Amino acid sequence: MQIRTALPLLGLLALSGCSRPVPPDPDKRPEPQATALRDAMQQPLDKAKAARDTLEKAPDTSAADNAESTR
Repeated sequence: MQIRTALPLLGLLALSGCSRPVPPDPDKRPEPQATALRDAMQQPLDKAKAARDTLEKAPDTSAADNAESTR
């Protein structure tokens, strides 16, 4: 008989400790949270693009090597 009264009272006690979350201020913009992750992902891509651009701008050395070997 005591368990029948104790369990609902414990439930009410647990629920009374909960409160509603405070809503965010509508005038304040949320702070960006994914910038560190985005930067960490973008850095290797930027390095690869820079390496590709360097290789594309470099003169074609294989043609010069082939010309010297045929002489």
